[in-house]
Amino acid sequence: MRKIIAGLFMSLDGVVEAPEKWHFPYLNEEMGAAVGSMQAQADTLLLGRVTYESFASVWPHRTGEMADRLNGIRKLVVSATLEKAEWTNSTVIGGDVVEELTRLKRQPGKDISVSGSITLTRALLRAGLIDDLHLLVHPIILGAGRRLFEDGTEQRKLALADSATFSTGVVHLTYQPA
Repeated sequence: MRKIIAGLFMSLDGVVEAPEKWHFPYLNEEMGAAVGSMQAQADTLLLGRVTYESFASVWPHRTGEMADRLNGIRKLVVSATLEKAEWTNSTVIGGDVVEELTRLKRQPGKDISVSGSITLTRALLRAGLIDDLHLLVHPIILGAGRRLFEDGTEQRKLALADSATFSTGVVHLTYQPA
């Protein structure tokens, strides 16, 4: 059975919003290898509408290994408002997303990767659909911004499956459902 693997860059105070504004000073070969490993396990990229629109405005115009990977991979966009996805290999899914993703997990293929997509990741956690949650915790306090776990988030136990510390001070934590 395929797995849904979510990966997010996170500050020490739990902010996951707009990593393009604070993440890059911490990007090195170690982190690149970790992110690359997550991506290599997947043949489908699952995105929420906001992340999709952000990625689709940038990656089709870039070249290189990461651009080639993102431009070539099958992309599923979860949205109740987007009618059509123009980026190559993109399909919009709406309606009963939990049912659709549960069905997709049963199909043959590699894993399904979720990148960013805060609202989608929260919904997938609530539905119990995330098999691996990768948090790359950066040694920075931002003080403001959207956090993955908001006040009032339903309690959910997770088990630490793996951890690694990079030379930049970033800690890569991998959690699975307990």
